[in-house]
Amino acid sequence: MLVLLPPSETKAPGGSGPALDLDDLSHPELTPTRRELAEAVRGLSGEAGLAALGLSTRQAGELERNAALFDAPTAPALERYTGVLFDALDVGSLPAPERSRADARLAVGSALFGLVRGTDRIPAYRLSAGSALPGFGGLRTVWRPVLEPVLREAAEFVVDLRSGAYAELARVPGAVSVRVLSEAADGSRKVVSHHNKSHKGRLARILATAPAEPSDATDVLRLTRAAGLQVEQESERGLCAVVPN
Repeated sequence: MLVLLPPSETKAPGGSGPALDLDDLSHPELTPTRRELAEAVRGLSGEAGLAALGLSTRQAGELERNAALFDAPTAPALERYTGVLFDALDVGSLPAPERSRADARLAVGSALFGLVRGTDRIPAYRLSAGSALPGFGGLRTVWRPVLEPVLREAAEFVVDLRSGAYAELARVPGAVSVRVLSEAADGSRKVVSHHNKSHKGRLARILATAPAEPSDATDVLRLTRAAGLQVEQESERGLCAVVPN
């Protein structure tokens, strides 16, 4: 099983690993594209660089971070990304056997690296799925031809928890998708971002640490319900987690 997570815009600083070596990352088929994008991102500067990344002048420090892409210390991907989803996932609290399963089952869809596994060591960086780098245009056109074949071969069963923009970088036919809805007292439901992220983090933790590896949507339903989540099946490959408002 492979559980695809969205990245976070925020990254934990620092790290204790050596500088980035693209050849050491998983899925070496992606290395040429990673290298092209990394060189482009490292070279961004000034107002044009901020515009390409969709940043304000107050975020100019992100350009400095990108400039040090090949010199900065690295950390495992599941420890590099931060925010609501990764707080709920909380890999740092997992005992060794469960952490090993999480590293094997979880992967993060990245605008810069395409796909990173839990143990892949990466530096802090800034590049989102909606960025348009000079000379590249939209990242969907960059990643789809190379990333979709990798995802098709990565696992027989995929649970796709990526957000829309990152899911567009590479489609995964046959993957089980999950959306999160908030339910009001009158029974009406709506999509909300905070619950979406925190519940997807909880769901990822359940799937990543289960002793028996889930193999279909029915297994996902069974595991998540046993853990106390209210999850419903909307279609053959579509699940919905419902959060009381």
